[in-house]
Amino acid sequence: MEQIEYSDFKKLEIRVGKIVKVERIHRTEKLYKLQVDVGSEKTRQIVTSLVPYYKEEGLINQKIVVLVNLKPTKFAGELSEGMLLCAEKEDGTECVLLTTEKEIDTGTRIT
Repeated sequence: MEQIEYSDFKKLEIRVGKIVKVERIHRTEKLYKLQVDVGSEKTRQIVTSLVPYYKEEGLINQKIVVLVNLKPTKFAGELSEGMLLCAEKEDGTECVLLTTEKEIDTGTRIT
């Protein structure tokens, strides 16, 4: 495992987000398009491969952990403006969203 400097970690802007909208990207097998409130002026669109692990209604209003300063990229033609963090088994049989232990405001920075 490669080690990084603390200064590298500090470059990551990780915040508490709240999923406010979920849409299945029907032309794909695994992708959802999420609208996530990260405490800024607009929601962020995040494309994620959680279809095998979560139903749409199970994602709505979830408080999650989001990397917000990742360079935007496209998946299946849809812009993704961040990355939600999950714990996933190496064999892909289980994937669990990282959440907060207690209630905390959307947009709170994770340090």
